[in-house]
Amino acid sequence: MDGYSVSADDEEFLRRVRPPSWQNPQPQTLYDLIIVGGGPAGLAAAESARRQGRSVALIERDHLGGNSLNSGSIPSKAIIRAARVSAFIRDDAEFGTTESSRPLIDFADVMARMRRIRTRIAEYHSAERLSARGVDVFFSSARFEGPNTVRAGEAQLSFKKAIVATGARPQSSDIPGLEKIGYLTSDSIFGLAELPRRLGVIGGGPLGCELAQAFCRLGSRVTIVQNEPKFLPLEERDAAELLSMSMSRDGVETRLNTTVVGARMEGGEKLLDTANDDLKSSIAVDEVILSIGRAPNVEGLGLESAGIEFDAGRGIDVDNFLRTTNADVYAAGDVSSTHPFTNIAEASARLAVQNAFGVKMQRQSRLMIPWCTYCDPEIAHIGMHLREARRQSIPVKCFTVMMQDVDRAITDQQDDGFVKIYVREGTDSILGASIVASRASELINEMSVIMSAGIGMRELAGILHTYPAQSDAIRLAAVAYMNDQPVDQVPRD
Repeated sequence: MDGYSVSADDEEFLRRVRPPSWQNPQPQTLYDLIIVGGGPAGLAAAESARRQGRSVALIERDHLGGNSLNSGSIPSKAIIRAARVSAFIRDDAEFGTTESSRPLIDFADVMARMRRIRTRIAEYHSAERLSARGVDVFFSSARFEGPNTVRAGEAQLSFKKAIVATGARPQSSDIPGLEKIGYLTSDSIFGLAELPRRLGVIGGGPLGCELAQAFCRLGSRVTIVQNEPKFLPLEERDAAELLSMSMSRDGVETRLNTTVVGARMEGGEKLLDTANDDLKSSIAVDEVILSIGRAPNVEGLGLESAGIEFDAGRGIDVDNFLRTTNADVYAAGDVSSTHPFTNIAEASARLAVQNAFGVKMQRQSRLMIPWCTYCDPEIAHIGMHLREARRQSIPVKCFTVMMQDVDRAITDQQDDGFVKIYVREGTDSILGASIVASRASELINEMSVIMSAGIGMRELAGILHTYPAQSDAIRLAAVAYMNDQPVDQVPRD
């Protein structure tokens, strides 16, 4: 089984996400909703539809939980947490400890802890719990056989509405020789039994950066290769530069503007051949992680039979209400989204259920979407980027607070980063925010609430925060906005 080393420790996990003795139910004559895919989007859709009293069938060909639980957000964050502990141990002299008190990080224990966490979280959406809630769970492949029928194994299911939530998989590569020497992806990295002594990471997106830093902190000698001039190409340049400096301090060897042009075995070891303009070099590694993006899972679904248009690269075509070209079929999550994040998958699935059965339809473009890359420091964003505002000729002012000026960040010795809030010029309306901080994933959630509630900078400046707290940086940015206003425009008590 890909991504797992099945042992006694895995039995409970498998019982929850793919029970070995599971018997598919006898199908109903007609389902209100059929969901293809049991990842975050599919699970959220099933639970939302059952709360409405709808009859629901969920078809999963592999394991419940999808990428997020099995080989994505949950296992990666468990390992990142262990890596942060390792980094703290490395640097703990600053906090008054002595070298003799520093334990060693054991990779086998790190992976065992990750599996325990994954098993615990799997219980919340287990097959048994779904069945108890009235969801008919089918473990089989799924294929549309008409506009309103799906085959699940030997059973043919009919539906009023359907949601395709088959997710995405790691993008393959055409690097010559890479298949021959072997490589890991997010689907297999968490099945490692031993820490690689030398690790090559191809790709500088969120997952590539997270794994490069984490494995370096756990003891691997890591080289990350990115064919662009910066990591995280979708984020602000100064945010990416801060991350690059942080990874370098940890010991990650970074090669930007560099392309892996080939892979080969020589003298019993793996080599990655790289090119940076005219500079050619080779990197000796024991393992390779390929992290160059994800491809939507649209193959083998019989989408053509249901009149559903799709593209192998971009996924299923949907409108702003998440409808496909078949009016009775919707799509949610990574199979139809340009933002491959669990929170977006879940939100789009709930929206698809609402639009499929509700009186008033809601547009997905109105979703306020925060996201985060869980490196150290974390990098988070919500709303409009500065470059996007400029491209649309929207006048914007940026209010920045450096974390080195935030008292709690100083006491925690976590003062790398900043909070930037983008405001439409001439108003106090917040268009977006970028946060680089040790707790950016938490701070960005506050910005999500602020923006969703329509709170402007004037009101934000007067909202009390606990002291000391890293989130006070958000309030301080609003205070900076108030200080920027003409005196006669500042409200008085």
